[in-house]
Parts: sequence; C-alpha cells; structure tokens
Amino acid sequence: MKVEATVHGAVSIVNAIATGKGATLGTEQKVTATVQESPGKGITITQAKNANLSSRLINKTVQQVIPKDILCSSKIAIDIQTDIPAGYGLKSSSAISSAVALACTKLFKLKLDDQKILLAGVDASIQTKVSITGAYDDACACYYGGFNVTDNLQKKIIRQEKGPRNVISVIFLPSARKRGNLKKLKILDAMFDKAWNMARNSDYWNAMTLNGLATSSILNSDPKIITELLEKGAIAASVSGNGPAIVAITKQEHLVDIKKVFLQRQGRIIITKINNKKARVHQI
Repeated sequence: MKVEATVHGAVSIVNAIATGKGATLGTEQKVTATVQESPGKGITITQAKNANLSSRLINKTVQQVIPKDILCSSKIAIDIQTDIPAGYGLKSSSAISSAVALACTKLFKLKLDDQKILLAGVDASIQTKVSITGAYDDACACYYGGFNVTDNLQKKIIRQEKGPRNVISVIFLPSARKRGNLKKLKILDAMFDKAWNMARNSDYWNAMTLNGLATSSILNSDPKIITELLEKGAIAASVSGNGPAIVAITKQEHLVDIKKVFLQRQGRIIITKINNKKARVHQI
C-alpha cells in the first residue's frame, strides 16, 4: 500500500520567537510525501536533489506517529518532493513533517485527529532542534492554509480565516544567507506583541509590516527594503520566519515595480499565490 500527502508552504505575518505567539499565511508552494509499507524493518528516505531536508526530522516524525510495534515489523519508504526552498524561513520543515505525519496516519489507519498530526511534527521539530518553539504557527498555516494566529506555547489557534485571492506573494531569496542572533528578537518583544495583537484583530498587513521592520533590524536584513517595497505598492512586507527570505504581498498591477526592488539585489525571486486549501492525503 502507498499513500501520498500534500501540504503547502507559508510565510510569516508575526515571528513567534520573541513572545511565543505567532501568525502565518499559507502559500501555494507545496511538499508531497509518498509513504509505502513493505515487509521488513527500518525507514528509508529519498528526496529531490534540491530538497535539503532533515532526515532526523523525518525519522522523529515517523516515530511520533507510528506505534513501536508497527515500526518494528514494517519497512517504511518515504519519498519527499518539494518546491519550497529550505533554510529561508518559508516553513519547509513544518510542511515536510506535517506531510509525513499525515501520510503515515493514513497508511496505517491510525486514529489521529488534525491536532495530533500537527503536534507530531511540532514535537519532532523541537526534539531535533529544527525549531526553537516547534513552529506551531507555521504548521497550522501549512496544514490548514489561510491566516493562522496562534499561541505556540499553548499549542492553540486563536484566529483562523481565509486569505484573500486577489493578492500574490512575491518572495525574494537573497544570495547571502547569514542570519542574525535570534535571541535578540526578545529585545523587541513589545513590538512583536503589538504586531500579534494586530493580527489577532485581523489587521494582518499592518502586523506583517511591523514584524518586518522589527525582524529586519535584528536579522541581518536592511529595514530600508521594507519601506521601498511599500513605496512601490506592496500591501505588506516582511522577513519570513528567521529569514533571510523577504516577502511582499501585492496586487498584480504592482508586481513589476515590486520585482524591480528585488532585482537591485543579489538573489532570486519566487512568485506564488495565497493558499486556502487544507492538507490532503489519498491512497495511490
């Protein structure tokens, strides 16, 4: 038996490291995890050449989901295909762990609800040190799509709603991938708390921009790029996650001007739509 699960990517509205509370928005980038069982024992992982994924995270996610007695009597083959660049703050780890957890749940007919599937990936992320907080906000946006405002410490969704379909996400991946000291984000915890409260009240774009100004001042990004993007028609702009990706939300008519801002810098551009679809899984 073989099962395929698809989970989408996301971008940050509010970084959760400073306060333990975050907000995210789903994008149409995606991860597909194909999981197959056969007689034997052990876990094998194959991936696209550019996936650069953590095998430790995948193994730990499988161990969180599948009972030990089944693991001891099953050979599990996992294939990961993804178009989400890893290591840029675009939630690739959350998408991968959620896809693997969902596929394993379906394959072995386990009685796990959405929350337990999400927490398998979150806990695996913490245990393998892929994430500081477990990135519950990231996991929710990847799994459910749309806007997700969360309390990561309580593993609770505070607000959830569909994202607009009349905007696009323009993502810039800088050639320089150096990140700043994440612990210093706590210096601006009042700003992140303010941004989170904006998101909780559906003021997502102002929350995202405030988050961008705060994170870019600490995480080795130039805050000027945020204001430049706004001047060229962006509805909101921010660093996604811990960077270094910069994201601008815009309407189609401003796309050319937004791209010009990014083209002045070394790196590459990805354009993706907003995703409101929940993760899906089926037998193949």
